[in-house]
Amino acid sequence: MAPSIQLASPPRRDKISNADQQARSNRGQPLEAPQLERESGRNLELIWLLKGLKPGYRTIANFRKENWKALKAANRSFVLLARELGLVGGTIVAIDGSLFHGDASKASIFTRKRLGEQIARLDQEIEAYRKSVEDNDAAEAKKPGKDRADGDGRGDGGDIAAKVAALMAKRSRAEADLARLEESGETQMSLTDPDARLLVKNGQGIAGYNVQTAVDDKHKLIVASEVVNDSSDVRQLSAMAKAAKKALGAETLQALADEGYYSSVELKACEDEGIIAYVPLPEGSARLEKQGRFALKDFNYDGATDTYRCPAGQPLHPFKSRQKNTSGRIEIRYAARVAICRSCPLKVRCLSPTTTYRTIGRWEHEDVLERHRARMQGAGELMRRRSGIVEHPFGTLKCRAGYRHFLVRGFDKVRGEWSLMALCYNFTRALNILGFDGFLAALAKRLAVCQCIFAALLQHILVAPEPLWTNIRPPLQIGRFVPA
Repeated sequence: MAPSIQLASPPRRDKISNADQQARSNRGQPLEAPQLERESGRNLELIWLLKGLKPGYRTIANFRKENWKALKAANRSFVLLARELGLVGGTIVAIDGSLFHGDASKASIFTRKRLGEQIARLDQEIEAYRKSVEDNDAAEAKKPGKDRADGDGRGDGGDIAAKVAALMAKRSRAEADLARLEESGETQMSLTDPDARLLVKNGQGIAGYNVQTAVDDKHKLIVASEVVNDSSDVRQLSAMAKAAKKALGAETLQALADEGYYSSVELKACEDEGIIAYVPLPEGSARLEKQGRFALKDFNYDGATDTYRCPAGQPLHPFKSRQKNTSGRIEIRYAARVAICRSCPLKVRCLSPTTTYRTIGRWEHEDVLERHRARMQGAGELMRRRSGIVEHPFGTLKCRAGYRHFLVRGFDKVRGEWSLMALCYNFTRALNILGFDGFLAALAKRLAVCQCIFAALLQHILVAPEPLWTNIRPPLQIGRFVPA
């Protein structure tokens, strides 16, 4: 009777069956390095693409980590190809951000508040041990001498000293981390991934990164993207719009974003670059309106006289000096006269109980905001299109591909990994639009054009005058080729 053979259980990373792998591949779900290693030995398309090579999972993982610059460059090159193939409109982009988990846990991220609470808690534990030792010494002192002499003479003192030493070392590390935060000016630090942050958006809190994208409206291709570690989108508008404008090679561009991107400084930066931004106005005056009081929109500015008119028709004149508000903007203050406000029949709806006259702050570049407010009056259709444009890539990558977290750490590597995912999305999208045969035909046409250009350039070089060849022959050590 032949002996039975028992196969050892494969490692945990190998427990996914080939059928599961194929199903995940069909869904477009990204495969990790160990799974890619297996696929390089069973997937015929991948075997052909790799020319029979079978890289190990560490080689695959290291390639992704070490070649982040090349991945970003490849993503940019594909956007240029999409432009040449007519897959982008180049006039309207939608901008938005989405949170992705990093290779770090929430517990690994410390804020100044959390470090302060940890130090206070450690102080309490150390104090509790100190008091316990004092109480124990007092109780031992009351015992007869022979009783105190029993045992080895150490009791639990050694254990307590070791615990206190461990707590003191932990407290020293927490103090060092807090000092490092205060010195750098940062508000958070991660012990696992130095660039990951605790981000909160729409009530969702994760330890990771905020991925910003600019999506073209024609076929919803990602034309520009960036990874940041700030949960707020308010400072990202102009940077993303400029990157999209550069990638598209456009002279002017319309950029659509949601209310979270509203910033007067960002709107001005966009306008300076020839970018027309459409961002809903925040409900900043809602508080006054709920109180039944007049908001800024109820006051009319007269540029000819440089005055505001209140709802009662009275003027507000500017102060000579300018001042900086809490957000750092330079403002001109406009104020009404005390006597007029005191006798105004609309005083209750205009002034708070503690003020005697109404003032209004006008930004020195307020004309930028006025033009923006005028644009937004008729931008309803554009804003309705915005979410359908920009949410398509995020929905595809997160829901269809299952890509919700980064596998590497640090800004450079994370940005390289995201570039790879954006490239995969754009490439798949292009294939769905053109079809495989159509995509190859478009590439062949582009290659033929490049060959014609290169042939024409080569012909000009070959028939160049004799002085040119005389000058370049010594350094190059070549002879002139005479065309047949």
